[in-house]
Amino acid sequence: MASGQRGPRRRDVLVGAAGIGLGAAAAIGVGSAVRAAAGEPTFGTSRVVDTSPHQPGIGTAGAHGVFIAVDLAESVDRDRLIRLLRLLTDDALRLMAGQAPIGDQEPEMAEVPANLAITFGFGPRVVELADPAAMPEWLGPLPSFSIDQLEDRWSDGDLLMLVAGDDPLSVAHAQRMLLKDVRAFSTIRWQQTGFRNARGALKEGTTQRNLFGQIDGTANPQPGTAEFDRVVWTGAAHPSTGRGGAVPEWLVGGTSLVLRRIHMNLETWDEVDRPGREASVGRRLDTGAPLTGSAEHDEPDFEARTPQGFTVINPVSHMRRSRPDDPTQRIFRQTYNYDHPVAGVGGMGAEVSDSGLLFASYQANPATQFVPIQQRLADGDLLNTWTVPVGSAVFAIPPAAPPGGFIGEQLFQ
Repeated sequence: MASGQRGPRRRDVLVGAAGIGLGAAAAIGVGSAVRAAAGEPTFGTSRVVDTSPHQPGIGTAGAHGVFIAVDLAESVDRDRLIRLLRLLTDDALRLMAGQAPIGDQEPEMAEVPANLAITFGFGPRVVELADPAAMPEWLGPLPSFSIDQLEDRWSDGDLLMLVAGDDPLSVAHAQRMLLKDVRAFSTIRWQQTGFRNARGALKEGTTQRNLFGQIDGTANPQPGTAEFDRVVWTGAAHPSTGRGGAVPEWLVGGTSLVLRRIHMNLETWDEVDRPGREASVGRRLDTGAPLTGSAEHDEPDFEARTPQGFTVINPVSHMRRSRPDDPTQRIFRQTYNYDHPVAGVGGMGAEVSDSGLLFASYQANPATQFVPIQQRLADGDLLNTWTVPVGSAVFAIPPAAPPGGFIGEQLFQ
């Protein structure tokens, strides 16, 4: 080979290989054998090798996450899209199993996955290219809400990649590998990074806090329960509709993701005393208990009144407005915080950070589950004084790839 000439690129090898799915399965098999010989993995080597019918990363969140949306190039047709999804599936399976993707020039960085989980989502254009008749009725921008100040740079997108794990270096490596996969097919629309409590920082099962200091996610259904399954997964028994009212068959075992980027004004929040903060939320900041209870998971009493005749829990507090009376209006929230420095500002009262929440909501049908809750919050929620949605995107999350297949394969059949 002449000096400076490179060998075959990994895309050329993978895209042209008929047995690509089997290659990924073999890589996982090798990883399993190595783990069996080595015994229980340590924290850093913890791998996601999931035989679930659902994609990984839903119901369990790593300490670090990055949401990436790309817009497909105009030249991408149905066949090229399939090739891209095959490539992404193969790389994701290898990375989550602690194996380097084919052509990885830093293969050692894949050996420490640290609970790495990679989740893919489809925007309307992906479904249109695959099978327009299979489009879910709810897949598209949400209705306009009065509190929204949405920016294009944080909204919409054709294809979503969520990379999450407990080690930021592993997340960064996986993110780079996937972005190298898609660069010949698309352009990056947005990239949103967030963080949660570090693994081991809290006792198992403890609800995390957001940057307002609030315990965030108390009312979530618990993964592994029948209620979680009912709320999150699309299935024949759930009123999740496609065109003509039928459940899209390719989405059975999948879900939907609504991602809202919510800016939090920490500077004006600093001006509020503790009783005012608790009244706006409807919960105590120290324990997360409702103002009518003593423990985080106590049922709130919305009818309880003070000696002066006022309700103890304000009727426009965040908890009251977000808590549905209709039991079908439930979601599973899986949030990440973001906190970016603001350059070139100073003086008393200057904003020192761009902070907020990446609010990821999973549900079988956003139109019947997420939208009614969001509408109530838009109509009246004391927290709206300090928060504003600046980004919004909706994606269909297909079930896990079939053995030897690729993510979303059911849509193309």
